[in-house]
Amino acid sequence: MKNVFPLLLLMVCILSCTNASEEDLIDHTPIDESETITYNNHIKTIIDSNCISCHGAPPINGTSLSLTTYPQVKSAVENNNLIGRISSQDPSFLMPLGGQRLPQNLIDLVIAWEDDGLIE
Repeated sequence: MKNVFPLLLLMVCILSCTNASEEDLIDHTPIDESETITYNNHIKTIIDSNCISCHGAPPINGTSLSLTTYPQVKSAVENNNLIGRISSQDPSFLMPLGGQRLPQNLIDLVIAWEDDGLIE
């Protein structure tokens, strides 16, 4: 029975290992400059996947801002420095708070959305 524990521990370690890196998870497809970036087609998915867990309706974990609708996200870009928060290198300022910085291609989409006029 004493020999089972080290074997079990070794199996857990081997099975929990992965060869996936952040580079494997990032879509490196460049933004099509001719395509207009819109909230419904591009940005909503980013917000829903990365922000809603805290910035839902109602916001939780000490947040005061909900990001569940187009007007709320548009306002956050215009008035609450959303792009500065997601693109920061400062862990105490970065959103998602306590998480990893969003991949640059997603940040670039949000920036392109702002450049295109924050279209719904």
